[in-house]
Amino acid sequence: QVQLMESGGGLVQAGGSLGLSCAASGSIFSINAMGWYRQAPGKQRELVAGITRGGSTNYVASVKGRFTISRDNAKNTVYLQMNSLKPADTAVYYCKIQASSDYSPLAFMDYWGKGTLVTVSS
Repeated sequence: QVQLMESGGGLVQAGGSLGLSCAASGSIFSINAMGWYRQAPGKQRELVAGITRGGSTNYVASVKGRFTISRDNAKNTVYLQMNSLKPADTAVYYCKIQASSDYSPLAFMDYWGKGTLVTVSS
């Protein structure tokens, strides 16, 4: 079993900053891609930022230059630093990892966190 624990959400004023973290635990053998998604009320879930095991990153256009994704492979943790936040960034943020377990080292599956709410007030 693989579990994800997200932290760092909250309420912030427009222009402010927040940092999110997501730590994976359990019977993890290997983690490939890690990423952050978000879902605003009435909207579909969208990819915000992704990072490969080697550190290559990609971002949705609306957050480029404001958000930074990073990971610590030794801690099985992915981070999202969010700066210059806007009310449009208000959403529940989910982390997702692609991982294999000790029981099936070659079988990679997607695992999702339960989400953390980020609210940006104007």
